[in-house]
Amino acid sequence: MARYTGPKTKIARKFGEAIYGDDKAFEKRNYPPGQHGANKRRGKKSEYAIQLMEKQKAKYTYGILEKQFRNMFKRATAAQGITGEVLLQLCESRLDNVVYRMGVSPSRSGARQLVSHRHITVNGEVVNIPSYQLKAGDVVGVREKSKSLEAIDRSLSNSSNVYEWITFNNETKEGTYVSVPQRIQIPENINEQFIVELYSK
Repeated sequence: MARYTGPKTKIARKFGEAIYGDDKAFEKRNYPPGQHGANKRRGKKSEYAIQLMEKQKAKYTYGILEKQFRNMFKRATAAQGITGEVLLQLCESRLDNVVYRMGVSPSRSGARQLVSHRHITVNGEVVNIPSYQLKAGDVVGVREKSKSLEAIDRSLSNSSNVYEWITFNNETKEGTYVSVPQRIQIPENINEQFIVELYSK
């Protein structure tokens, strides 16, 4: 499936924040890309432009394409609860995102690759679909044959993030998706209400 594979710093500069994690190049030039990027005299953005920007930020952050994102919004609309919050919960419940949150990979794109290459199991079975939606109680682990991968060991040794809704054992390389995270537990700087307003027009 097609994915954005271009320069990540350029996208981070577009949104004015390091949405892909630590980025030394972004820190040096944290203004919009382009010839006049550093020029602060920019016109006021329209309401539509702000809403569109927020949707694009969410899509790039989680690595989801438009069609898939729109389908997730439809699911969020049909579900009980606040639509914007449910949308982010669906994004967080993706297998590639949980593998990233567990520290098995330092990035979501890396986590997606691990899943696609059949290195990850869910409840003991190999799952190679990055968008696979996890349910509370699902056990996510590294496949036995893949536990010796240096990239996974390196990522786990550098990972320090702890999330209340996920448990992970570095020794067994296995963890549990304990519960669907509440909005306050999701660290991403995304204004989901703007996305709801955009799709509701």
